[in-house]
Amino acid sequence: MTFDAPPCASHRMNTLMETFAVIGAGSWGTTLADLLARKGYGVRLWTRNPELSRLIEEGRENKPYLPGVRLPENLTATSSLADAVEGASMIVCAVPSHGIREVFKDIRSRISGEALVVSASKGIEQGTHLTCCGILEEVFPEGVHGNIAVLSGPTFAKEVSRGLPAAACAASRSGEVALRVQRIFSTPYFRVYTNPDRIGVELGGALKNVMALAAGASDGLGLGNNARAALITRGLAEMSRLGTKMGADPRTFYGLSGLGDLVLTCTGELSRNRRVGVEIGRGRSLGEILSEMRMVAEGVKTSLAVRELAAMHGIEVPITEEVCRVLYEGKSPERAVMELMTRELKGEL
Repeated sequence: MTFDAPPCASHRMNTLMETFAVIGAGSWGTTLADLLARKGYGVRLWTRNPELSRLIEEGRENKPYLPGVRLPENLTATSSLADAVEGASMIVCAVPSHGIREVFKDIRSRISGEALVVSASKGIEQGTHLTCCGILEEVFPEGVHGNIAVLSGPTFAKEVSRGLPAAACAASRSGEVALRVQRIFSTPYFRVYTNPDRIGVELGGALKNVMALAAGASDGLGLGNNARAALITRGLAEMSRLGTKMGADPRTFYGLSGLGDLVLTCTGELSRNRRVGVEIGRGRSLGEILSEMRMVAEGVKTSLAVRELAAMHGIEVPITEEVCRVLYEGKSPERAVMELMTRELKGEL
């Protein structure tokens, strides 16, 4: 069952007066651009690749990243950043976290202070330890900061693009901005909640990818459902511990962008981070796995940034530590599991 409720004619007339830009034509960026276009908004989808832009325009499909989804005519593709953001009243960031700074510094002077800037990316920048919204705040002048928001939750692009029910949350320092993002993105199949805890929402979306690497490795080793459940549960505790220390509301980690996204990413067959973990558990090297992937597994780079953040705040993150040692220090997944299981005994709470 899918939910496909095209907007009424009057809604289309109103929304087509607004133009939005989606920066990043991977599976999630294309899905969000498609969702907005189907609501009647004019949407420009930016890709770095001119050939991909041409293929989308001519074939009405992003075959490499979202095959089988026909894109509406009011969605246009471009490889020009300037053309993508010109006059846009909302800019959606859907590029990998490590590319945000480079891409957005080239267009900051072209974006008006009234435009919404919505991060749909998940990750933590190495070196600065900033979340995606934090990077955008460094890139954009202060006048834009109040209009920055994040959209995050348990959302596989393939399922959202098919109109299958999903939920996410919009968070911003401004309650009014969060409400605007909620109204813009909500559809009969994509339900958006608001949340005032932007840092918690962002940390949930970033940290769960590290836990998915661990859960995937457990599955790759064939350790069973009990082990996966334990990793998810203790992973949530680790996420909440670090997030609370950084000023997040602990309740956020039991919501859509925390527990919801964690469960999906640790168990779903469409999860890129879980897939990397599974292959690591089966004995393959990280370099070999990544060389075969078209899309980015954010947890691979985020794990290092999370370990550094935890050290800065004096927080224990044993799962993240072991993920880093397996990915970057040559430790075997089997030994990592053994050391997690034989840590000093302690109380759960």
